[in-house]
Amino acid sequence: MRLFFLIVAILVCMPCTWAAEKPITRGSVVVVPVAGAISEAQFFFLRRIVKAAESAGAAAIIFDMDTPGGELKATERIVQMLSKSTIPAYTYVNTNAGSAGALIAIGSKKVFMAPVSAIGAAAPVVGSGEAIPVTMNAKIVSYYSGYFRSVAEKNGYYPQLVDGFINLDKEVKIGDEVINPKGALLTLSAQEAVREVGGRPLLASGIADDVKQVAEMVGLASSEMIRIEPSGFEKISQWITMFAPLLLLGGAIGAYLEFKSPGFGVAGTISALCFLLFFTGHYIAGLTGLEVVAIFGLGVLLVVIELVFFPGVIVVAATGVALMVGSLFFAMVDFYPTQPFVFSFDLVARPMANLGIAIIATIGGVSLLARFLPDLPIFRRLMLAKALPLGSSLPRARHHTEFPEIGDAGVVVSTLRPSGAARIGAKVVDVVADGEFLEAGTSVRVTAVEGKRIVVTRSA
Repeated sequence: MRLFFLIVAILVCMPCTWAAEKPITRGSVVVVPVAGAISEAQFFFLRRIVKAAESAGAAAIIFDMDTPGGELKATERIVQMLSKSTIPAYTYVNTNAGSAGALIAIGSKKVFMAPVSAIGAAAPVVGSGEAIPVTMNAKIVSYYSGYFRSVAEKNGYYPQLVDGFINLDKEVKIGDEVINPKGALLTLSAQEAVREVGGRPLLASGIADDVKQVAEMVGLASSEMIRIEPSGFEKISQWITMFAPLLLLGGAIGAYLEFKSPGFGVAGTISALCFLLFFTGHYIAGLTGLEVVAIFGLGVLLVVIELVFFPGVIVVAATGVALMVGSLFFAMVDFYPTQPFVFSFDLVARPMANLGIAIIATIGGVSLLARFLPDLPIFRRLMLAKALPLGSSLPRARHHTEFPEIGDAGVVVSTLRPSGAARIGAKVVDVVADGEFLEAGTSVRVTAVEGKRIVVTRSA
């Protein structure tokens, strides 16, 4: 239990680790490092900053880039994020925008280069750096070169450059000038990138000594500059969001087991921890805010109110469950604060899949538990240990020599939710209520005996 509270304290304090960051202000320029390998964790970090910048009304974002490249899928997600954002993003290549970095750069509004820097060489390779098999490589190159050509054209870059970055089999030609021959990947130095071709820069809008000079070159010299570094917990959030269905399953199963046993114990602790991890991970990943957590808490409160004060009033618990499920769903939806929510399949596909998997698995798990759990010795011992007072001389169910029969009368010893313990005759046995929760002291009679499973109902 102490470990649980320690974990809770750490998770609650995770968002507070951002308190050391200088808050983003209206009209400021947010400088974000894009360093090391491009990955899903990098995407989560950048998405959080873009959303925070939008909410605060920042004037611009500058990517301070020094990367050798990374995952194409993460790169695509970052570029998609930039296309959604209402804040202009600029890239400062300091000093390397290799591979995926070059593709992210063309996803921004303008590119600037350090005096000694390079950009390009974005041919896809496997994680170990080896070439991809020919057929698969052809498919990947065909798709991504088409996708990033459209990105380049939208942002005012020469789309032919993308073929030079990605495709060995394409000659890059702008007008009558051959920029890059077939059989070689295109890599541009700072001086080559700013060279005018066809009346405009080949790629970069200028050469700058630092990000402050970049801000001056885009007309934001008077704006406050705020630099934000990634939190160590943002990498943890990647794993939490990946395993969202398992956390939802653990939370639901734990809650079910807690309702079936009196008091607050291991099952309730596991359930609370799973939901806490779920919401904390999605909060860190920038997918949700605290309002979603509040809605989930309200749903839990409504369910508890029905169970404690208004048992049998379905509408209260149903409303609570709807709020809980809705909050879990919207915690996974990737929407941006300055944009109206527009329904699209791409937006809700992943949340629907995660929630669907969790619901189906929960139904299957609860069905198995309802069928077999009452017969497990460890569960019988747990139920009786909580139901009987300390030092009680009442025998445990496993010591019975006589088994109840249909029609036998008894009294509930521990609350049946629907499982628990009842005194049938002179014996205390494990029973299951038929269709309703029964409080301790309720008179019951046996209506069915199925192997070791004893079903009881309230006496008339």
